[in-house]
Amino acid sequence: MEKYTIKATSNTPTIEFDLEKGELSISGRSIPENSVEFYNPLFSAIDLYSKNPKSTTLNIQLEYFNSSSSACLLSLFKRLEKIKKAADRPVLINWLYEENDEDILNAGKNFEGMVDLPFTMIQVSEN
Repeated sequence: MEKYTIKATSNTPTIEFDLEKGELSISGRSIPENSVEFYNPLFSAIDLYSKNPKSTTLNIQLEYFNSSSSACLLSLFKRLEKIKKAADRPVLINWLYEENDEDILNAGKNFEGMVDLPFTMIQVSEN
């Protein structure tokens, strides 16, 4: 498995993970009926990736996510934190937020305080 992709729906984000390049992106809305069920395949891909990780970049641009998705995102960050520590590979997180969206910006800052990973807050223009 070199690439892992899930297409967006009205309730779930687009997820693209290039395991060869170490590039993961999550964008859109994350309000699935069952967040754990939705994110479990990504976690499996991360676990596979962790056996031979590269330098990893995660780009997240969510317009909205619910509390159960928040818990899954934290679980994702914890997995990446383990990769950083165990494999001594850099992991960078780019947290993209629309200008004037203080809620998403603050959520990113809160996540940054929960894990030992570098976050870069990137403001983007509203669509």
